Order: sequence, then structure tokens, then C-alpha cells
Amino acid sequence: MIHMNTPRKEVSNQAVSTTSMSKFFASIYSYMALGLTITGITAFYAAQSPFILNLVFGTRFGMIAFFIAEIALVMKLASNGAKLRSAGASIIGFIAFAIINGITLSSIFLLYDLGSIGAAFISTAASFAGMSLVGFTTKKDLTSLGGQLRGALIGLIIAMLVNGFFLQSGPADMVLSFITVVIFIGFTAYDTQKLKELYVHYSGEQNLGALAISGALSLYLDFINIFISLLRIFGGGRD
Repeated sequence: MIHMNTPRKEVSNQAVSTTSMSKFFASIYSYMALGLTITGITAFYAAQSPFILNLVFGTRFGMIAFFIAEIALVMKLASNGAKLRSAGASIIGFIAFAIINGITLSSIFLLYDLGSIGAAFISTAASFAGMSLVGFTTKKDLTSLGGQLRGALIGLIIAMLVNGFFLQSGPADMVLSFITVVIFIGFTAYDTQKLKELYVHYSGEQNLGALAISGALSLYLDFINIFISLLRIFGGGRD
């Protein structure tokens, strides 16, 4: 479970046109859609490959190696966005992350039927779109919400580890999945507002491509975490 934390910037008073803001967010959502598409296609085809499945899930350190690679890419993309580096390297890194994440998510096509996967995806898309719209339009400062969500996420991870290694309780796992959905729905609104503030702060800069990709990754991670949790809730495992 990964969430990308990009520091908030003090918002300047300079005017930012609605058109330029809309173009910036259009690029964010386009990159995000690209990442989700790559991840979905990769996951589907990786699930058909015994070699890839054995590489990731059949070896002791396979999943750990992929997880470390994902963390490293998230940190690099966040750094590129904060420092407004060239978008070229960020695009490559984002695509690489989407592919790696697709490989690690390939097991969902073995564990769940397509109906459950489709229902979880549609529900995720609807909830994500609604909360991203809230984050974009609300006048309320969500800064304090971000701190609360990060604290809740830390507690959630600890609870998941305890349940996974010691309790191994199905009902507890279901409750934790519901909590995960709530947390990342909140993060969706928070991250969207944060990206608006970052755009206002950096709007005078020429190179905002890396920032858009960093923002796309942040929202992509929110979407993926909601999707996985809803999929666990919906169930519908294969016979």
C-alpha cells in the first residue's frame, strides 16, 4: 500500500487563468488514465505467463524486489515533480512504475472473476471522480485532513500487519478494507486540492510536465488503493 506525499507549497496571490488550470489537470488525468491502462493490460497478460507469476510470487524475495522498485520510482518521480525537472525522464519512470505495478497486481485475474473486477473498477471510478471534483471545487482548506489521513494510514498499515501475521481474521480483513476505502477517498480530495495549490505556486514556471506526472502518480495510487480494497470487499473469487 503506497501513498505519495508531496509537500504543500505556500500559495501566492498571483492570478491563474481557469483555462491554464484546466489544461494542467487535463494532462494530469490523461497521464493517470495512461498509467491505469498500462497497469491493466500488463496485469492481464502477466496473469497468463507462468514465468512471470513464478518470478513474482514463486520466489521468496520476488515480491519484495518489485515493491522496493516501486518505492524507488515513487520517490524519484516525486523529486522530479518538486524540482520541476524534465518531463521526459518522469514519463519513462511513470510508465515503468505502471508496468511493475501491473505485474504485481496480476494475481487479481487469478483470484477474482471478471464481473467482480469490473464492478470494483466502476465503483472506484465513480467514487474517485466524485471526490476529486470535491477536492477541486471546495473552498475549505483540507490541509488538516491530510495530516489526519496520514496518521490513519500509519495505524491502518500496523493493523494490517498484525492481522496478516498474527490474527489472520477474515472479518478483520473486511473491516480494514472498508477503512482503506475511506482513507484513500479522503486522500483523493486532499491530493486534488494540493495539486491546485502546487499549480498556483509554480504557474510562472515553464516546465510543469514533471509536476503533472507527479500529480498523476499521486492520484493513480489513490485510485489503485481504492480499487484493490473494493475488490476485496466485493469478493467473487474464482471457483
